Amino acid sequence: MRVAQKVETIREDLGSVGQVLAGEVEHAMLGRGYSLGQTDTAEKGSEPVRKMLKFERNLVKQIEGLLDQYRETQREMRLSPANIQKVVEVGLEIAQQPPLLPVKDDDGKPVFQLPNLKGSWAACAEGLAHPHTQEVRPITFDPDVSKGRDDVILVHLNHRLVQMCLRLLRAEVWSVEGRKNMHRIEARVVPDKVLSSPAIIAHGRLVVIGGDSHRLHEEIITAGGFIKQGRFSRMNVGQAAEALESASDDEPSKDVKQRFLDLWDSLSSSLQQSLVTRTNDRTKGLEKRLQERAEKEAKDIKAILLELKKSIEGELNDPEYLQLELFSDPERDQLERNKDFLRKRVEQIPEEIKRETRAIKARFANPQSRMFPVAVTFLIPRKMSR
Repeated sequence: MRVAQKVETIREDLGSVGQVLAGEVEHAMLGRGYSLGQTDTAEKGSEPVRKMLKFERNLVKQIEGLLDQYRETQREMRLSPANIQKVVEVGLEIAQQPPLLPVKDDDGKPVFQLPNLKGSWAACAEGLAHPHTQEVRPITFDPDVSKGRDDVILVHLNHRLVQMCLRLLRAEVWSVEGRKNMHRIEARVVPDKVLSSPAIIAHGRLVVIGGDSHRLHEEIITAGGFIKQGRFSRMNVGQAAEALESASDDEPSKDVKQRFLDLWDSLSSSLQQSLVTRTNDRTKGLEKRLQERAEKEAKDIKAILLELKKSIEGELNDPEYLQLELFSDPERDQLERNKDFLRKRVEQIPEEIKRETRAIKARFANPQSRMFPVAVTFLIPRKMSR
């Protein structure tokens, strides 16, 4: 509503500027003297336009910055549509629910039909029916597929289906022996050009907490090494990432699996140490970023509160607001109470900025890392998988 009023005010101001300029031109053409050099009125009238354009430029810049940050977070957290789809598929399998039904829409893009889920999982189908046709719509995990469409439902991280699958997978990580529905060790075949010798990779959950035990950061880290003549030789971060990226869905033979499982006792301590080293290195790398986050949050909260202070002061000094004093005594009393409240709010803002800044600094103070081993992957070159 306020934006619409602002736009209407700008239009009126532009009309006033146009009338002033037209009058000046008419006077000059008729020889009645002119004052085109005196542009104070025109400049004053165009001031709202300049402010609106500046606001739009700043808004676009902020949106672009947030979009870049969002994409960077997606890349770091591996939040690709394929990974989210995999989480849902595994979660449904562990919960003993029917699998997703792959279909193709009119554009030939892959989408999925959600099966009839049982029990509490049935609530995941809420909202799939089209509000007009009542036809059950397919789902997709790719935002590009659902962009600009209402016949396909985007299943994102906060969707009920994904959230239930994530909770189930987290519970599997902490489940005790004998009650597990998911194994935490696997073996996969990789192309011979990627690995010339077998490798073992450990996956760990890294959590960084701040001074008030607030979770500041969380991610899955990996560390591992080559297995050469039954001994462990540490890999760097890039080598481990490349090897995992190249892993196929194929598994080595049962005999090959058993042969490498027999090596576990001689590899486990070295693998665990490599994961601890990776944790320490990653934590050091995060210190600067967390400090930057703390400074940015403090700067942002200060800017928001100062903008609030400026807005309140602008309302108090608004001529239209001051004209309300012409009302009756009860209305004038209510006006004064409102003005007193706003003045007190303005007086509280500087102290509130200090308080919020101290809270942010306390939250980011003395960050400490916690690492929890999650899973182990053996990577076997194809030439050695049989």
